[in-house]
Amino acid sequence: MPNRATAHRTADELSRDLVARGLQAARDAIETEAAAVSALADRLDGVFLDVLTAVAGCEGHLVVTGLGKSGLVGRKIAATLASTGTPATFIHSGDALHGDSGAVTARDLVLALSASGETAEVCAFARMLRDREIPVIAMTGNEESTLARLATYTLDTMVLKEADPLNLAPTASTTASLAMGDALACALVVLREFSHHDFARFHPSGALGKRLLGDEA
Repeated sequence: MPNRATAHRTADELSRDLVARGLQAARDAIETEAAAVSALADRLDGVFLDVLTAVAGCEGHLVVTGLGKSGLVGRKIAATLASTGTPATFIHSGDALHGDSGAVTARDLVLALSASGETAEVCAFARMLRDREIPVIAMTGNEESTLARLATYTLDTMVLKEADPLNLAPTASTTASLAMGDALACALVVLREFSHHDFARFHPSGALGKRLLGDEA
């Protein structure tokens, strides 16, 4: 356990070798995540088009779900979709198993995130949805996983490795999921012919809202 003195060492107090290794790890992380995102472009195939068509035609909400880091990414994806014209909301997979699944209706679609595709709560929620004949879109790095088998569609977000030096922390995988979510949102902006005026109506407050509304004045 580091004491107060060692916990706040300055860069000057660290060995040059350790600092150099830390900086290289930072560069490697950025390069690894950039490569993971770039690889997604070749996966925007027929399945992505099917997902795009399904979401655009959804009469209800796109309900996004996940757990842990994938859940945090899912919240951001839902927020981005909602702010760009696609009715979307987030339900935590754990909460879904304790009653919140009742918020999902037959008119909805569900986007379920799990890098491994084996997250117990996410898979249990997906199984409940399948039993209710509600389509599930899996976003996972394992197309042979339990979640992928339960899903109607599977968006492949596989990464060759995580960006951290231990190859353990969700880093490149969460970045890939976030990028895939943004890709879906951007495509839907085009399909819905979502305009600057529409965006301004959804963002009346803050610096962005003031700028957009000022442009329309």
